[in-house]
Amino acid sequence: MSKLYLVPTPIGNLEDMTLRAIRILKEVDHILAEDTRTSGFLLKHFEIETKMYSHHKFNEHKSVEHIADKIKAGESYALISDAGTPSISDPGFLLVKTCIEMGVEIECLPGATAFVPALAVSGLPSDRFCFEGFLPPKKGRNKKIQALVEEERTMIFYESPYRLLKTIELFIEYFGEDRKASVSREISKMFEENVRGTLKELHAHFSAKTVKGEIVIVVGGKNA
Repeated sequence: MSKLYLVPTPIGNLEDMTLRAIRILKEVDHILAEDTRTSGFLLKHFEIETKMYSHHKFNEHKSVEHIADKIKAGESYALISDAGTPSISDPGFLLVKTCIEMGVEIECLPGATAFVPALAVSGLPSDRFCFEGFLPPKKGRNKKIQALVEEERTMIFYESPYRLLKTIELFIEYFGEDRKASVSREISKMFEENVRGTLKELHAHFSAKTVKGEIVIVVGGKNA
């Protein structure tokens, strides 16, 4: 048990929590959580009483070596994010990198991550794809999209509901309004929605409604 466990948590439906994930979270000495308030509801639901500590992008630089030292001394830690698999557009990469450099064993459990179901139901080619995560803020967004204009693989992006329309508008500007795409939101939840069509059609659809929930945008590659 003296290792770092990366434990995926449900992205919506609590029934997606695996039996193994529950067991590991009960057996480790410590749990590192992106937001202890959010994860507190999850732990309470599954009657997990393991001590939990905050580990997020604002404090991880100060603590990763200390955590790795603790694991080398014989303690076990589990890292969880608010939803999905740690380090996939969530905190975790720096801790994993430090543990590898310090010779600490790491184990990642299989489990939920939002882009896989979004890609699977998009109807776009899934044999080759590139995951871009969240686009850079402000100035870097246009530059990043410009660099993807010639990309032939299916592209996957995470986005906030507040920026969805502006992002689709940028995609139209650089990829063209007829490029095929899919938008998935509230994946695995009661009001899950998957909308497919051209970028122009998607913009019209989401312009006519209030958008809530986490967003995954899947865009077909050039000539797809």
